[in-house]
Amino acid sequence: MKSIHQYVPIAFRARNRADKQIPLRQNKFPLLAVVIILVFGLSISGFYKQNVLFSCNKTNQSSGISDSNPSSLDENISALNWNTKQTAFPQVQVYVSSPEGDRLAKKESVAFINKRTDKKNRILIDESSTFQQIEGFGASFNEAGMICLNSLNSRQADSLLQCLFDTVNGAGFSLMKTPLAACDFSSAGPWYSYNDTPGDTAMLHFSIERDLGPNGLVNYIKKAQLFGRFTLHTTMDFPPDWMLYSLKKGEKHIKPEYYNALAKYFALYIKAYKFEGINIDYLSPLNEPDNGWYTNVTYEAIKNITWHYILPFFRKENISTRIQLGEAVNRSEGLKKIPAVLDDPEFRQVISTITVHGYDWNRFDAIAELHKKYPDIPIWMSEVCYAQASNIPPHGPRKVPVYDFSDGQFWGNMIMNDLKSGASGWIYWNMILDENGGPWLVSKEHGNPENNAQHPVVIVNRTTGQVHFTGLYYYLAHFSKFVRPGAYRIKATGNQGKLNFAAFINPNGKKVLVVINNDNKTEGSIQWNNQEMVYTF
Repeated sequence: MKSIHQYVPIAFRARNRADKQIPLRQNKFPLLAVVIILVFGLSISGFYKQNVLFSCNKTNQSSGISDSNPSSLDENISALNWNTKQTAFPQVQVYVSSPEGDRLAKKESVAFINKRTDKKNRILIDESSTFQQIEGFGASFNEAGMICLNSLNSRQADSLLQCLFDTVNGAGFSLMKTPLAACDFSSAGPWYSYNDTPGDTAMLHFSIERDLGPNGLVNYIKKAQLFGRFTLHTTMDFPPDWMLYSLKKGEKHIKPEYYNALAKYFALYIKAYKFEGINIDYLSPLNEPDNGWYTNVTYEAIKNITWHYILPFFRKENISTRIQLGEAVNRSEGLKKIPAVLDDPEFRQVISTITVHGYDWNRFDAIAELHKKYPDIPIWMSEVCYAQASNIPPHGPRKVPVYDFSDGQFWGNMIMNDLKSGASGWIYWNMILDENGGPWLVSKEHGNPENNAQHPVVIVNRTTGQVHFTGLYYYLAHFSKFVRPGAYRIKATGNQGKLNFAAFINPNGKKVLVVINNDNKTEGSIQWNNQEMVYTF
């Protein structure tokens, strides 16, 4: 579970989750978690290579694909969109996911009218006030996911990727992560780096051969590219073992004499992937550093390596990959440690993005504080997931993967609150895993334990061929499908009640309102541009 996919081992995440819980309100009445998307504008664009085998927005698939089964909770997520260029009262397109069986279901359009009501739950949209620009939503590529994909027949595999990446027939994932060499879900073989020859500072033995295999990352990413366009960022759990003082002794600092070799290692990786048709858009040098689980490299050392070695080498080699800082294990640690180096005004100018993980679950205030300190630097929540034995709020430890649609409510509220706090991007860890929450790689000296089952966005049963879209998939899709890269969050206020909502304006001018109803069904109004529409959430 690294920062790039899930670079933090499950055991580590589980430990962190046990420390921090989000106490969600328990209610004897059914909850309605509705996501509503309001869109004004042109129809959502997208492309795909072939016809879909199954639909991601219907239940009871007969093709071996299924979505989350409705739970006892009446929770919906809705998305509404409308065209502000229309001369008459705009028609609002409504999309809903709910335990009754709606999955990204397009509902009957609702129109704005010149009328004001006094609804208890009122949402006021003001597009004249804008906040952060959105860079995308998505999940992570790992060998484990490709192994699952290869267990399906080709038509099923293509349909699954279409449901993840296509903007018309799928979730339109636009911001993705890939590990740089091995992580805890590099399941196609033993632990590896791109150069396991000790002392080879010239990188004569550098090779991405493992990634080119049938279960390799290059194959996985290139297949996904057939169904959508996405930004790709990477991070690394460990450099080659020989660059460390002593992995076996727990001396996991990088030897300074290898800093230049490490810069070349990064550059060769980026060039090798580019040769295969894959652009690495962002590099965050180390995943969850300075916490004792992976490397013990401090942020001050990362600053030194970046400023004096990586950046000069990238300039020399004409590499345009942008540098990120962070991959902190959680939001609060990011707030605690990142400013110590980012307060340097010269260094701050070369950092494109701040990246933090979500394993403190509800410390959205830390995102808000980072955004306040560095308003011109985008912040990504770049990794989070459930792990076996994790103290998952509000349930405590539970078996993963999780099939209940109601689980999506937890993730939907997390995404919403990260965005409302100032985050520009949101990336989950494993995109695809099997029915056991794996397969995973065991390498204890690299922090990857034996029992490391985790929860993915999509579950593939490698025995039966059944594909299950989790509640997480649908809640995440209500953001990724409708809020496109380049959108801006706009002001949305009102008497919220138990509604959690945010509004956006896309590059094509389309307005989007995403609403999660965390309570029973309720009627409310949405006011925009001196007009109003009434809707039952």
